[in-house]
Amino acid sequence: MHNPARVRLGCHIAMGCLRGKGHPFSSPGRDENRENVPSACLWVTSFMNGQRQEGERCWAEHSYSALCEGSLDLPESFSPTLLSLSLVRTGVTQLKAGSFLRVPSLHLLLFTSNSFSVIEDDAFAGLSHLQYLFIEDNEIGSISKNALRGLRSLTHLSLANNHLETLPRFLFRGLETLTHVDLRGNPFQCDCRVLWLLQWIPTVNASVGTGACAGPAALAHMQLHHLDPKTFKCRAIELSWFQTVGESALGVEAFSYQGEPHVVLAQPFAGRCLILTWDYSLQRFRQEEELSAPSVVSCKPLVLGRRLFVLAARLWGGSQLWARPGPDLRLAPLQALAPRRLLRPNDAELLWLDGQPCFVVADASKAGSTTLLCRDGPGFYPRQSLHAWHRDTDAEALELDGRPHLLLASASQRPVLFHWFGGRFERRTDIPEAEDVYATRHFQASGDVFLCLTRYIGDSMVMRWDGSMFRLLQQLPSRGAHVFQPLLIARDQLAILGSDFAFSQVFRLEPDRGLLEPLQELGPPALVAPRAFAHITMAGRRFLFAACFKGPTQIYQHHELDLSA
Repeated sequence: MHNPARVRLGCHIAMGCLRGKGHPFSSPGRDENRENVPSACLWVTSFMNGQRQEGERCWAEHSYSALCEGSLDLPESFSPTLLSLSLVRTGVTQLKAGSFLRVPSLHLLLFTSNSFSVIEDDAFAGLSHLQYLFIEDNEIGSISKNALRGLRSLTHLSLANNHLETLPRFLFRGLETLTHVDLRGNPFQCDCRVLWLLQWIPTVNASVGTGACAGPAALAHMQLHHLDPKTFKCRAIELSWFQTVGESALGVEAFSYQGEPHVVLAQPFAGRCLILTWDYSLQRFRQEEELSAPSVVSCKPLVLGRRLFVLAARLWGGSQLWARPGPDLRLAPLQALAPRRLLRPNDAELLWLDGQPCFVVADASKAGSTTLLCRDGPGFYPRQSLHAWHRDTDAEALELDGRPHLLLASASQRPVLFHWFGGRFERRTDIPEAEDVYATRHFQASGDVFLCLTRYIGDSMVMRWDGSMFRLLQQLPSRGAHVFQPLLIARDQLAILGSDFAFSQVFRLEPDRGLLEPLQELGPPALVAPRAFAHITMAGRRFLFAACFKGPTQIYQHHELDLSA
């Protein structure tokens, strides 16, 4: 009878000899006398098993332990009750799915000094009792993400001293019993591909030897466990084309009505405000309703409970307010808006003052005046005239120091900042070094208020509020720009600089530097004279609308890309 303890001891001695050490997780460095190691191990195994026959490549001590050296393929004739198998310098080129289905009772499997370079999915399928898996000092450069699937009893895993530059995410999924993992001696590229590994290590109750980085150059020789996952920037975004809406438009606004997101387009050549909604069956945007508005420049929506208002600012024929009393009714004209004051409106904005909704309409006619319209009873009526004779091109409502403010851009002077005081807007200051600004838009980030100022030719600007004044932060070259619009999409603070002569540019705010960095160009298809942008979230997907004056409105979809996958 054979002594099981003697068999296990023989297996351990053979493994120790193959590594030149006495412990399976000894240092991954190669032994100076490594070329002589296999012969010593063969001697030990021969002593334990009895003399092997001439020409044999694999030999075993009955049905418990086996060692193969120099065989051309994986063994097929071992007993199904084999407990330990060591493969040394075999001619196997890859480990395919189900390579060990004939030996389901294995508890220990060791590979060393083999030439195979790939381990495929389910290579160890059927080895539900395997506890020790050592794949060391081989030529492995690639391992599939499901290669270790099904090893539910595995406690010790070593992939030391191979050619692995990265490991696939979820490689260790389902290996809940792991207590020791050795990854040392691999030329890991410490880029986004190892981020998941750095995040995984603190979450497991296992001792993990990670080794050092081989690249990139800035991280070469640094130990993986010294890397900070927070310093990795492994998330990217892109805006890809999704849909075209036929007619040209000057403005686009997003709003929610009865729990459903909508978009309204100001289409001057079609003479209408066009309301779009999502078609769940076709998975695209479709027309819901339109209202007649010849020469419209802005369609500004306002939702108050079940009621929907749309202000249609028009170059000719007078601006109008339309209303929908309820979700089952259609929009209908409600009133004409300040016909003697609004002669050539160029922009309209919504703001709340003292708890009441108001519109401010910027008028670009020298004889007209920018007008504040506030709700009074069923309609909206003039509350204040602002900035007369200055041909205002844009209005922007914002909050500074906890109070409502209004910024007006005009063709004749620098942008002027007004603050709400005593029931009316009073001039507070202007913005220095900001001549020829066509439009302004603001955004907030990290507690600061920023301005995007649009210039048609020259440099558009980014400014930051310092508590008393907007100060120049950044300049970006403009080539025929009528819009420089910030948008917060998901976690990304973007800003899009339109162009009449080239591709429109998308920038993203880098929190560490506090500056806008180039992200991508919009197109193809290229935007033709873009004038406004808006974003909307629909059915878990994020979309960007680009209203173009000389071409159709284009819709792009926002995608998040995980570079660590």
